[in-house]
Amino acid sequence: MQRNWRSIIRPKRVEIDEATHTRFYGEFICQPLERGFGITFGNALRRVLLSSIQGASIVSVRIDGIVHEFSTVPGVKEDVADIILNLKGVRLKLHQDGPRVVQLDMSKEGPVMAGDLICDATVEVLNPEHHIATLSGESPLRAQMVVKMGKGYVPAKKERDDDQPEGTINIDAVFSPIKKVNYTVTHARVGQIADYDRLVLEIWTDVSVWPEDALAFAAKILKDQLD
Repeated sequence: MQRNWRSIIRPKRVEIDEATHTRFYGEFICQPLERGFGITFGNALRRVLLSSIQGASIVSVRIDGIVHEFSTVPGVKEDVADIILNLKGVRLKLHQDGPRVVQLDMSKEGPVMAGDLICDATVEVLNPEHHIATLSGESPLRAQMVVKMGKGYVPAKKERDDDQPEGTINIDAVFSPIKKVNYTVTHARVGQIADYDRLVLEIWTDVSVWPEDALAFAAKILKDQLD
């Protein structure tokens, strides 16, 4: 039986393309692999990366004076539905487990950005230039949002709680910090044999996790499932 796995070639290590590596992008090369393993590993890692890496997202919002998402906010150009859509695009990083509350209290005329969110030290806004709303200056915009950790996509109806405060609007949460994953498989040579696989995996993140850490998490998830 031991010959079944001892005779299988294994890659020595996963290489990182240092020339293109950034905090939000990484290209990883894994070779040599047995023929067919490139697609097997590439597809499995891509699926896990896109579905199972945890991240933070706003899951609900309460806007002062608003009771449902079809309302309009006095002094704000966008309606509530547009504000919620913009809040979905705010990328956050939690440095502590458990739900956190962030607030918004703006009265100055002009754009309201993600960087205007009032957070404690456990919450980091990753895209402070992201647009949330536009104020006319006639009245302030005050809101409280709940941020949670999770994975994948969770629809708003699953976040509803009978005990949540009146006026709470639940938001479809996109927790995944992985924006995009591509992989390609080409030939690799070992000695005179050139029909091994060479796997190249590209990972784009939202900056809340380094690409190499995301890859390590995905590999560990797959390994743990088979242990």
